[in-house]
This record gives sequence, C-alpha cells and structure tokens, in this order.
Amino acid sequence: MNIRDLAPPYIRAIAPYQPGKPISELAREMGLEEGSVVKLASNENPLGVSPRARRAIQHALDGLARYPDGNGFELKRALGERYGIAQERIVLGNGSNDVLELAARAFLAPGVSAIYSQHAFAVYPLVVQATGATGVEVPAKNHGHDLDAMLRAVTSQTRAVFIANPNNPTGTLLHPRELEAFLGALPREVVVVLDEAYREYLPDDAKADSIGWLKRFPGLVVTRTFSKAYGLAGLRVGYAFADPSVADLMNRVRQPFNVNSVSLAAAAAALSDREFVQRSFELNRAGMKQVTTGLTALGMEYIPSYGNFVSFRAGDAARVYRRLLELGVIVRPIASYGMPEYLRVSIGLESENSRFLECLARALAS
Repeated sequence: MNIRDLAPPYIRAIAPYQPGKPISELAREMGLEEGSVVKLASNENPLGVSPRARRAIQHALDGLARYPDGNGFELKRALGERYGIAQERIVLGNGSNDVLELAARAFLAPGVSAIYSQHAFAVYPLVVQATGATGVEVPAKNHGHDLDAMLRAVTSQTRAVFIANPNNPTGTLLHPRELEAFLGALPREVVVVLDEAYREYLPDDAKADSIGWLKRFPGLVVTRTFSKAYGLAGLRVGYAFADPSVADLMNRVRQPFNVNSVSLAAAAAALSDREFVQRSFELNRAGMKQVTTGLTALGMEYIPSYGNFVSFRAGDAARVYRRLLELGVIVRPIASYGMPEYLRVSIGLESENSRFLECLARALAS
C-alpha cells in the first residue's frame, strides 16, 4: 500500500489552490530584473502598507520572543468599537481563508453538503472538500450568483452556503435587498458565509447592512480581511462576525495562536487609518476607469467590477498570459474558474495600469 492511500479519498482528490505567480519566480524564469516586473495578479493594494500599521509593526518587533495573545483581545476590541459589535461575536483568522475554513470545519462533515456559485472564489470548494462534505456548484447568472437557483438547490442535506459579495474573480455584486430576501428565505438550519473581502472598495450606497442582519439571521457568518484595502496581505489577518454560538463553535476548531503578534498589532492600527483606506478607495476608482477605458479602446470585452480587479475576455487567454509574462507583466489566468478565455488584472498604480495596457496591446498584436 502507498502511504498516500491512508488519507481519505476526499483529501487525495483535492487540487491545491494556485496563487498568483510571484515576482521573483517570473524574474528567474524570464531573466528579468525584479524591479522591472509589474505584478497585477493577486488583488493587492498598490499603495502598500498603511503608515499607522507600519509604525505598529516596528513597535511589535520587540515582543517577538513572546507568544501572541491567543484571543486577540486588542484587535477584537478595535473591531468591536469600529463596528459596534460584541467581542463574543468575533472570530480572528490567519487571513479570511482561515476563517472560511473554520466555518466549514465547524458545520460540515461527510454526508452533508454546501452550496456555492460557479465562478466564485476557489477556496469555497476546497474547504468544503477538505471536510468530506459534498460541494454543490450552482451555475452562474451573468457571471455572478444566481440566488434563486441557489435557493432551489437547498436540500435537507444542505448545511452551508458560501457567497462572495463582491465576487472574486468576476467582480459582480448582489443588491442588498436581493441578498436580504435570500437570507430570509433559507431554512434556519443553513449557515450562510457572506464573504466581504472587497467591501472597502464599494461606495457607501452599495454596501449591505450585513452586520445589522446578524441579529435577524443567526446562521449568518460575515467574513472580511485586512489583505486588500488595508494593505496587509503579507501578514494574513482576517475576521468573521457571527452569532455568539456560531463564533464559539468556530473558535473551538481554531488553532490557539492562528494570528501572530505582529499581524494583530498591524491590523488594529490599520483599522484606525481611515485616511489610508479612503486613498485606497479613490486610487482604485480612478485606476478602474483607466483600465476599463483602455480595455474598451483595445476592443476587449470585460465584466464590470466592484472589486479592485477586472476580468476581461482575451480569446486565447493562455497565449496572451504567456506573452504578458514575457513582457514582465503578471496577471491572473482564471481557466480554473470555468473561464478559459478570460484573464483577471488587479488595479495598480497609474503607471502600472499604463504598463499593463501597453503590454496587452503588444501581446494582442504578436
């Protein structure tokens, strides 16, 4: 017997998540200088780290010999004050991916199922499969969630539904009234994980009152992250808001020190830097206009996006992707999301967006 065969079949069948190509890897492959490479593949904040977070990181270095606060009291307090929510409703994670996995581990097991949309975040089927539960993918509608079809897919075996709003990689957004009606129509025993990783890129009038919904829908879990607008992707800090009983279950399967001390300090400081987040929002809005205007000028079809990225139809996407790599620009192929003709590009600085559009024109012409 191969030692591999000792693992459960559903673990052996997992196809590992493929992250965006690192700058250093492309530089080695193509013989490029790292400083010449533009990475627009992973939806990172082109402004970098919040100044307040940077100062907190420097201060936290003095305490690296100590274990972090396993309960994350200071960050929970900051989140509670910012959003008006009790600490017993908060779960912290090593990025929001960790929080998504905690929700899956708390409620899923072999013999039950979870629902997610076609073209939705790749981590949903991964965390479902890792529990041995059955994943049910519902066909997308206009590249986004078809809530009516997802509701029809619910059975007595359904324990969870995963929804990304805005959705990655398509950038589509559900209207708050539509989403609220969906939550009200679900059976009470179904947990809904509402992934709001890109919420900070929404204008205020497009934001759902997801925290306000928690009291009405005890099965709702709202997940967010510091990796995007807050610029802390490398430190991996995510969090969830949930009913205290749900948060308690998620914390039971959480590793004791899943968020390190530097990350805890940086996230608490970043949360208070509203000026930095506003700058990030405004830069993204201007960059989105720059990129979509450029795509239109090139005759490229794209999906209108509410995130900090846009997916566009490239035809022979694999060839265009490879040519862009040769030119020192990293974007994201999304064939694994069932979109083989599309590429996704993150919104960068004005100069990075210009470089992408220039190289895309060259890639299409070659």
